[in-house]
Amino acid sequence: MTLLLGWGTPLHMRHGPDNDAPPEQWPSLIAGVQTVSVLAGYPGPGHAIEVDFTPLGAHRCLGIPLHHLAETRVHPDHVMGTGWTERITERLSAAQDWSERWAIVDNILINRCAEHPPPSPLMVEAWNLLRARDGSMPMSELVTATGRGRRRIQALFREHIGVPPQTLSRILRFQRALTVPATEYRSMAELATMTGYYDQAHMNRDFRSLSGCTPRQLCNITAQAAAKDTSDNDRCFRDFFAR
Repeated sequence: MTLLLGWGTPLHMRHGPDNDAPPEQWPSLIAGVQTVSVLAGYPGPGHAIEVDFTPLGAHRCLGIPLHHLAETRVHPDHVMGTGWTERITERLSAAQDWSERWAIVDNILINRCAEHPPPSPLMVEAWNLLRARDGSMPMSELVTATGRGRRRIQALFREHIGVPPQTLSRILRFQRALTVPATEYRSMAELATMTGYYDQAHMNRDFRSLSGCTPRQLCNITAQAAAKDTSDNDRCFRDFFAR
């Protein structure tokens, strides 16, 4: 989940690489968990701080049930209160450097987290189980491992993450597939097997749905990124998802 606090040119966003509709413009936003591809960028000089939350971190910081934010984007004032965004971005734009800006944001978010209780221990357990298995954990196993019923688990995921466990599993499996080093598999079919997909066609469908690209296209993106510097070709994804 993402909090963007910007000033100057707004962020331009649109759904999918083949969407010709005019882009949405967001100077600042909060984006819930997404299961569709989104393209975003700045057509001019823009300045922003982007905070990438874990779902449980977002739940504690924002203090609302996250199903209200799933699959959508809202102005931060809708969650934080009228005028909150303007007050923060004015301070950020007036700061002397980026270290000072990060200190401002850190202080604000730490104070917000202190205002809200930590997540349910059961939710933390379920989240850690799914993360440890990269999403490859059926609901029946999650029920057995936590000792709670399906309805209870579904309700907790709806409140703390915004999407059902099955949807979160798709996202985690997709992220895992993105972060496997290219040297560890010889074909897309082998990658699919390694990362818990039924077969390559299943992986292709999920990649297309979640990113708008095929697995091969995303591999080409990482290869092009690697050609520009000395980093390995999956570093840009591993760095992001490790946060």
